[in-house]
Amino acid sequence: MPGKIQQFDLIVCGGGMVGASLVVALLSAAEQLGLRIALIEQNAIPQVANPEYQPSFDARSTALAAGSRTLLEAMGVWSALVEHLTPIQEIEVSAKGQFGQTRMSAQREQVPALGYVVENHWMGQVLMSHIQQVDSQQIEFFSPAKVRSISPAMPLSEVVIESEGDIQTLAAPLVVMADGGRSELRASMGIDYSEQDYHQHALVANVALDRPHNGVAYERFTEQGPIALLPIDSTDGQARMGLVWTLSEERIDDVMALNDSAFLTDLQKAFGFRAGALTRVGERFSYPLKLMLAQEQARTGLVVLGNAAHSLHPIAGQGFNLAIRGVAQLAELIIERKKAGLVLGDLAALQLFVEQRRRDQQRTIRFGDSSLKLFMSANPAIRVGRSLGLQLLDLIPPARTVLARAAMGLDTSAVRLNPDD
Repeated sequence: MPGKIQQFDLIVCGGGMVGASLVVALLSAAEQLGLRIALIEQNAIPQVANPEYQPSFDARSTALAAGSRTLLEAMGVWSALVEHLTPIQEIEVSAKGQFGQTRMSAQREQVPALGYVVENHWMGQVLMSHIQQVDSQQIEFFSPAKVRSISPAMPLSEVVIESEGDIQTLAAPLVVMADGGRSELRASMGIDYSEQDYHQHALVANVALDRPHNGVAYERFTEQGPIALLPIDSTDGQARMGLVWTLSEERIDDVMALNDSAFLTDLQKAFGFRAGALTRVGERFSYPLKLMLAQEQARTGLVVLGNAAHSLHPIAGQGFNLAIRGVAQLAELIIERKKAGLVLGDLAALQLFVEQRRRDQQRTIRFGDSSLKLFMSANPAIRVGRSLGLQLLDLIPPARTVLARAAMGLDTSAVRLNPDD
């Protein structure tokens, strides 16, 4: 039987990169405004006084747009993250077998980097370590704990959790669901979502090269599907790149079944030698590609955030960058309303937040979706047109700058996470 109800100002369901980022973004406000936050995570959260980098050839990585750096700096974690980040100094976009290509450069755009690549486990450690270092009485962890139900309501929403066989009930004016793309909570809440099946799979792995990558990222469009290579930290003296290879449903099983030597031969043939010779591949993973957008991203006392709200095609590497912008905007809203003594879970305020997020979501989706359709088209006229377009982008600096700024997310507005601002 549930015991006494514990009350908070905010309950965050999901302690992954999105949920943890929201708590980090609110740390200053939690101390200054007395904002009490509960963070619920299904897996055990290790006690990390200081993050420790543990190199692994197979570590999964995330691409951070340059605009996301600004947000992470405002959250106070950038100085720790940067210890093990790989800056993207150039991005080369090309189509195999066609004459057009364009190359964007951080030096030409007069920015420190076009983006950054961070290993997921390192980012997770930095975020959790930052929360734990604060040693705030305002933050309470419930881990490992599974959310059994959420009941959004005014003035308090209730969350029933199970931890080591014990049932507890938590309550807060606002609950945030940030439990990922396969959100069980979203399904249990009856939140519908639109879905577009690309009938493709992403094959993800790390590969080693016979030469340094020099901070160059590649987006290579082939008849088999787009291939992205992202520069990441070297391991044991081997230059590594993160691979995202988009393959058809018909091919994915065959390619996954290849031994390492045959796989490298197949990938080298598909990609070419622009990055050098591929010498090693790590563990391979694959997942189906679908565009998913939750139809309801807010109810009274409830917000859906991150991949639980939207899952994108990885072609433009914008999934987490879109999510972190949502984190920053929601944190701002919570701070503003807490300062003003307003109800955090007010439906009208949350609907306005969602309306603003949808504009960003639709813009990001259109950018990735239209790029995919343009470069995957077999229409001869479109193929000639896109080759000319890439060539013109390389010849017209202002047009290339517009594309670069869109990719870098530099149109992100400044965030105010300090209650004194």
